[in-house]
Amino acid sequence: VQLQAFGGGLVQAGGSLRLSCAASGRTSSSYATGWFRQAPGKEREFVAAVTRYDNTYYADSVKGRFTISRDGVQNTVYLQMNSLKPEDTAIYYCATSLRYGSSWSTLTLRTAYDYWGQGTLVTVSS
Repeated sequence: VQLQAFGGGLVQAGGSLRLSCAASGRTSSSYATGWFRQAPGKEREFVAAVTRYDNTYYADSVKGRFTISRDGVQNTVYLQMNSLKPEDTAIYYCATSLRYGSSWSTLTLRTAYDYWGQGTLVTVSS
């Protein structure tokens, strides 16, 4: 499975961006796709995930502001980010997990994912 993330950019606080994660290859084997982010000097952290059954999970820091969704026909997962804050500034990575039946808590872990995209930079100015 190959993943390509795009849609990042520079936005003012309070603004919105939509990230996309396009998958190719053996996408039928994917169970879930997640978004993670890594700010300078910090660990990569979980943001949101969606399973092939459209179950969604969010980090507390983005609940109510971010929405993850998927288009099974286009093999693309989206992350709609609203009410952006300067602390949302990071490189955003998408990743896919092949591990069917993983719990929501497992899907918040980097180790649950088998393939990663290259990342897209989101910068939120104050």
